[in-house]
Amino acid sequence: MNGTLVFVLNTLVLCGIVASAIVAVKAKKIIDSVIALAATGSFVALEFVLLQAPDVAIAEASVGAVLSTILYIIALRKVYGRKGEQE
Repeated sequence: MNGTLVFVLNTLVLCGIVASAIVAVKAKKIIDSVIALAATGSFVALEFVLLQAPDVAIAEASVGAVLSTILYIIALRKVYGRKGEQE
């Protein structure tokens, strides 16, 4: 691939990581933070694909984006009930 295209893609993905991390911290509702955290994990997995590390990308996508999100949602349902957010 062209070096400039790789640079632009890496920059866009890194901006996505930073933006979704900021949303995860600043969100008012807990469920919004969980969704933003899942997006951060997905962006990180995409960055690993761009860095030509597919094994790490698969691990990050399965654990960082999917498994941790499911665990957070289960924990929120146990604590707050079916709504998944504070009342």
